[in-house]
Amino acid sequence: MKIKTLSEIKNLKGKRVLVRVDYNVPLEKGKVKENYKIEQSLPTIKFLLAKGAKVILVSHLGRPKGTDKKLSLRPVAKVLEKLLGQKVPLLNFTCHPERSEGSLSQLATRQRFFTSLRSVQNDKNGKSKVVLLENIRFNKGEEKNDPKLAKELASLADIFVLDGFAVAHRDAASVSGVAKFLPTYAGLLMAKEIIGLSKTTEKPKRPFVAVVGGIKMETKLPVLKNLLPKADKILVGGELFNTYLWAKGYGVGASAIDKKFKKESLDYLSNKKVIRPVDIIVGAADGKNARVLNVDKKFKLAKNEAAFDIGPKTVRLFAKYIKSAQTLVWNGAMGFFEQHPYEYGTYAVARLFATRSQGQAFGICGGGETVEVLKKLKIMEEIDLVSTGGGAMLEFLSGKKLPGVKAVSK
Repeated sequence: MKIKTLSEIKNLKGKRVLVRVDYNVPLEKGKVKENYKIEQSLPTIKFLLAKGAKVILVSHLGRPKGTDKKLSLRPVAKVLEKLLGQKVPLLNFTCHPERSEGSLSQLATRQRFFTSLRSVQNDKNGKSKVVLLENIRFNKGEEKNDPKLAKELASLADIFVLDGFAVAHRDAASVSGVAKFLPTYAGLLMAKEIIGLSKTTEKPKRPFVAVVGGIKMETKLPVLKNLLPKADKILVGGELFNTYLWAKGYGVGASAIDKKFKKESLDYLSNKKVIRPVDIIVGAADGKNARVLNVDKKFKLAKNEAAFDIGPKTVRLFAKYIKSAQTLVWNGAMGFFEQHPYEYGTYAVARLFATRSQGQAFGICGGGETVEVLKKLKIMEEIDLVSTGGGAMLEFLSGKKLPGVKAVSK
């Protein structure tokens, strides 16, 4: 896939660059709980600053309904200041698409904002500065991709850089909308994710092995469908396999399943390329009465019991395929890893994946719970690409053309 990158911009000195980042990070008591996404945006910001550009960052946080102080990006600005070693002013950017563009109130609002922007970005020593706009979802037109909001954002800058892969699947004003009004390029993080993921969808080195688990069948089945012609083997766990067992007539008790996808689970998981668990760990949600069950014979769990992990035989089976892979993709835990003793299957797969990725294979992981496992085990750095966008990664792998990716494509 050919994309427009930062290296193609001839002169950035003095240029105003609007950068769409993804700072949708967890907050706890008014402070940022996890810095990963912020840290991943730093290479692009530092690149632009080194070239003499004036950087205007735009992001969302949460799902506010109008202005919500609890979802302010002020805590993010404080983290950025520490990481960049400079002040990062937080500016309120408001646009009211329902008002006419020439209205006095609209003009006055614009004038005040531009005055503030100029005052904080004009440095007597010529040092390039960074400004962070307040939560873009405080503006009603963001998620609806209102062209007035997109045009207003575009008026702030000379160039648009999309660096938030996690929002690349959103057809929003600050993602695909702005791209219609400004020269648009992929940031370093965005380019890294697109190029990495393309290695699995275009010409992957073989054997190509995918591991798909977790929940949300509606997002996992399209990935499974799209990867089946491309991958050599797909190892499955989680809700995908639970639903398959239920569809085959097993008594799965309180296991996570999705009855809407009975036919699809039978069709896709019966494919010869799909490697299903041969044993599972079942028990109560609190970990009591945990035991191994082989799946070669039908069983019936009690109503308060469920399948919570893959078993030891399955780990050995999966290991055989992971150890021989040249390309690896993983999204979704094998079970309820948050509760002991149901973590062993997921942890084993994670360590196998990291070891192979660190060696001969190109490995990609993504998704909230997958990344959480990697962090717990402290093996993030052993993976070639840890995607910042779970939803975007799944849609990319399912073959969808993402609005953000389209915006930076040649």
